[in-house]
Amino acid sequence: MSIEEIKQEMSRISWWHEIDLGNGIITPGKTNNVDNEKNVGIPSDLRGKTVLDIGAWDGFYSFECEKRGAAKVLATDSHVWQKKGWSSKEGFLFARKILKSKVEDKEIDILDISPESVGEKFDLVLFLGVLYHMKHPLLALEKVASVTKEMAIIQTHTDMLEIERPVMAFYLDNEFAKDDPTYWCGLNPAAIEAMLKIVGFNKVKLHYSGPMRYKQTGVKGNNDPDIPTDKRIMTNTVIFHAWK
Repeated sequence: MSIEEIKQEMSRISWWHEIDLGNGIITPGKTNNVDNEKNVGIPSDLRGKTVLDIGAWDGFYSFECEKRGAAKVLATDSHVWQKKGWSSKEGFLFARKILKSKVEDKEIDILDISPESVGEKFDLVLFLGVLYHMKHPLLALEKVASVTKEMAIIQTHTDMLEIERPVMAFYLDNEFAKDDPTYWCGLNPAAIEAMLKIVGFNKVKLHYSGPMRYKQTGVKGNNDPDIPTDKRIMTNTVIFHAWK
């Protein structure tokens, strides 16, 4: 395909990730994953390693792991790839074609993931931006642990930060994000760490903790600490590294 043809085809796709396709072409993603990748802490050298990317969406992190030398990368998704939201699998398939990538793909729900369903355990498992979409977060983390051979990286938003003991908020009726009913839970860091240890990770480390923000329940984005306590969510983004 010519550069112009790539740009035309790219413009027809709803993108979540910014992906460098070469020749100065970058997909118009809605999330700043390029900067976020610096916080995720993916090992710089993945030569000979196998990687499972759960909730891959457009595949930015899958392709990044391939660039770092991974011997095999399997990208999985279900909600997005099955067009249950505003996006689809088109971005992943198009980027893979243009990048001439060998990243493999499998449409599978997180709760159906097991060593048998994905074929093996993986050296590195990515679980980025998925946990808060789970009605059953502990079960989801059990699934992550079941396919992790060495290390998992978990990124999620938090809630209940004013409480030190492990707790979780459960959202109903778009309580956390206006017009997005797929936000189901917000764990505090103590709960995330505890759950990771319960499901079988021997070492757990809080790798990154983003800036605190205050939002009102049912409202899409604001940052006001003066929101009444009964309507206020204290949240930030955290990234945990966990090892078997």
